[in-house]
Amino acid sequence: MSYDVIGDIHGQADKLEALLGKLGYAERDGAWRHRERKAIFVGDFIDRGPRQLDTLDIVRRMVDAGSALAVMGNHEFNATAWFVKDPVRPGEFLRPHGGEIGERNRSQHAAFLAEVEHDPGLHREWIDWFMTLPLWLDLSDLRVAHACWHPESMTALDGWLAPGRTLDAERLVAASDPSAWQFTAVEAVTKGLGIALPRGEHFHDKDGHRRRRIRMRWWDADAVSYRDIAMLDDRSRAGITDRRLPVGARPAYDGEKPVFVGHYWLEGAPARQTAHVACVDYSAAKGGPLVAYRWDGEPELCSDGFVASH
Repeated sequence: MSYDVIGDIHGQADKLEALLGKLGYAERDGAWRHRERKAIFVGDFIDRGPRQLDTLDIVRRMVDAGSALAVMGNHEFNATAWFVKDPVRPGEFLRPHGGEIGERNRSQHAAFLAEVEHDPGLHREWIDWFMTLPLWLDLSDLRVAHACWHPESMTALDGWLAPGRTLDAERLVAASDPSAWQFTAVEAVTKGLGIALPRGEHFHDKDGHRRRRIRMRWWDADAVSYRDIAMLDDRSRAGITDRRLPVGARPAYDGEKPVFVGHYWLEGAPARQTAHVACVDYSAAKGGPLVAYRWDGEPELCSDGFVASH
């Protein structure tokens, strides 16, 4: 099977329709289809963009028709936790609604909530669908996760998740509890890996905020220092210490199969991260293109496999 792995859409249905057309998909019998290929969506369908429900409808119809597969992104996970009530704290939700944190959470979901909050049944329908999405796909010749292929977390989660590597309401509670191991494992897969800087070290992000943790370029087998591993723009990276990473801090991807992720808001010309890792998120919701990688069975990825639509 040949696949088109499509990056984070964030409600940009215009870009999605344009990209699908460019890839040779057409609407037939209620869904976009290709006669020879199948799409795979890496998650983050919602938030930010102008056509939330249109985007979801396109993706869901394709999944239902068998012309696409999809995994859960951190925005679908967060939106689900926002909707589901906390069974331990009456009147509260798994993702807080109140206070400064609640305001920040609502702001993140504003575009999605604007299209569903007026209709609780419709809102529930989409939350229920989000919980049918697997956290990752491990197919015969390729792998897909939203943010990170992390075998340690996946091994732990495999025997705990609901069928199809999905989250149900009960499991969502544990996955939303920062004190639970499930929280850490789900975060690794859907939001990526981070590491604390050595004691006394910090940097300032592009907004001027002081940070003591960095997001990791988990695929970089050559990284030996905190500066090497930091998932940052060049200016911010320059402020990171070049002290060596602790032994075992950097997970090494085995390269057994190509793996595709989204999540990272990349910019510039689409390119592979390594011969076996490619990110397909090029900031479609911030004016960038919606990007796909056309995979035809090659064991090593190449940068000319990307297709973009603005």
